[in-house]
Amino acid sequence: MESENKIRLLLVDDHPIVRFGLSAVLGIQQDISVVGTADNGAAALAFLAQTPVDVILLDLRMPELSGVKTLKRIRDIAPRARSIILSSFECDEEIYSAVSAGAQGFIHKQAPAEEIVNAVRRVHRGKQAFPKRIANLLANNKLTAGLSARELEILELVAKGLTNKEVAHTLAISQFTVRNHLKNISMKLDVRDRTEAIVAAIQAGIITVS
Repeated sequence: MESENKIRLLLVDDHPIVRFGLSAVLGIQQDISVVGTADNGAAALAFLAQTPVDVILLDLRMPELSGVKTLKRIRDIAPRARSIILSSFECDEEIYSAVSAGAQGFIHKQAPAEEIVNAVRRVHRGKQAFPKRIANLLANNKLTAGLSARELEILELVAKGLTNKEVAHTLAISQFTVRNHLKNISMKLDVRDRTEAIVAAIQAGIITVS
């Protein structure tokens, strides 16, 4: 297959062994070309600014610039590139944040080689590649980003326009408790404040507001 017809792939992971292993697996595929590797988010963004890439395999947990933060920057630098998150953990809140930031797939680092290759091809075709459990949650708008039942309850009330004091009165808890829950919600959704939390949650189908 001519090089110009191959899937141009960028590997981003701070562990050399992971980069080497994935490069070996993907590099022997006739329809995939590993055009670059990077050991951190900043290096990946610099590469993307100079080189066309179709699919990015991106480590979720990296020092300094996390996978989620890198994803958000990728949307501006390389909007046509499609990203698949790599992780050793299947954590709902991290996957939610990654999906919200633009990830089209999730691959566990211990996944079989065939699964990784198929995920790259699937995402390149414009489809998603998530584990069955996560795919089902996404399909049914039930990916809660790891929010507890109480956090979901508070977020729904805040989305309806209630103040912290009103939420506290409604749920018979203290305003301090409400404030702490809202802080945790913002951290889990990777947003800065309650307004962004409401918007992100509604867009993801985590909450609905009548």
